[in-house]
Amino acid sequence: MANEIEIPQYFICPISLQIMKDPVTTITGITYDRESIEKWLQTSTTEDQTCPITKQPLPKDSDLLPNHMLRRLIQAWCVANAKHGIDLIPTPKSPVTKLHVLKLIDDLHFPPMVKNALKKMEELAMENEKNRKVMVEAGVIKAMVTFILKSYREGKFISGIEEALRIFQLTWSTTSENKQVLRDHNEELMNSIPLIIGSDYKYQAVIILKWVVEFASSELLEGLKIEFFHQMISIFKNKSTSPQAIKSALQILVQLCPLGRNRMKIIESGAIFHLIELGLIIPPSEKKIIELIFCILANLCVVADGRAELLSHAGGLALVAKKILRATPATDDRAIYILGSVARFSATKEVVAEMLKVGAVSKLCMVLQANCEVYLKKQAREILRIHSNVWNNSPCIQVYLLTWAPR
Repeated sequence: MANEIEIPQYFICPISLQIMKDPVTTITGITYDRESIEKWLQTSTTEDQTCPITKQPLPKDSDLLPNHMLRRLIQAWCVANAKHGIDLIPTPKSPVTKLHVLKLIDDLHFPPMVKNALKKMEELAMENEKNRKVMVEAGVIKAMVTFILKSYREGKFISGIEEALRIFQLTWSTTSENKQVLRDHNEELMNSIPLIIGSDYKYQAVIILKWVVEFASSELLEGLKIEFFHQMISIFKNKSTSPQAIKSALQILVQLCPLGRNRMKIIESGAIFHLIELGLIIPPSEKKIIELIFCILANLCVVADGRAELLSHAGGLALVAKKILRATPATDDRAIYILGSVARFSATKEVVAEMLKVGAVSKLCMVLQANCEVYLKKQAREILRIHSNVWNNSPCIQVYLLTWAPR
């Protein structure tokens, strides 16, 4: 029925060729549907920033003036033709302005208004990218940092901390202003966010902590206490933890491993056991997480205590062997490095036998035949040669060794 109704031409957006729901007029005098012209401007290059109809310059930051008269005419026409199957068009929300966001930020200074202000900011941030951009320009990241630190200084997590963390997460962007905010408050954030991770809001907090760590000084990161690493590891223990939070926690550990005595602190906090446990249950599809796990394990196996912890877990060597050629090239690199460290520096009679039993030796032989980098084949061959006098006696790999790794 609706197809038989003649739609007035000036109700039609020149871009989408659909009835305009939120008509706006550009500086060139042409009216478009807001969603269509905003998408046009977002996807256009600097050279193509022109009005689709007039071809006149149309900068991305130019004002789009709501055409209220045309919108009312369209809505009235839709109401009059509703019986013919024409859908009614609701009045669009007013675009969020910087002034509006600044008013919500100001409300955070008044306790009775805090909860409502945070709720509205969270709703705006979840609504669309344009809102988030306006919020960033208004300084919402600085406001959320101030709110989080106020909670920390008062020694309790006040009402609204969860919303503040979510707003931070939704609106974060690496602008120079945001980077400076994190640098200015880095030490307090490094002290406060791990406490939040130990509360009910750990999943948002660990994602934010990853950004904080990126802009922290080496001196600060080298001085972290072991309690910090216990909080990181607590992320892996909870089976309901989101993959995004797990990935953020792993990325934090990857960045911290090489600094100062952090390797030993991570080992002493029991990380290797929980990393192996995580590696054994994580779905094969989560290849990035597997890659990060192996990057950390390889860093920790540089030291004897790290290798000892890996070998003390019944599934340690088995996990390393299992993931070779089944995840990513970076995982292969780290897994072979781990096997090489174990074979060279921690290879007791029992360990050498276990490497054969769990399939590590067979996997190394497979690497020699797989489509791998030349340096990985070389490393695999060297590991096989180290204990070939033991492994040669195994009938299941004798052919591999004689063919690919002659003594």
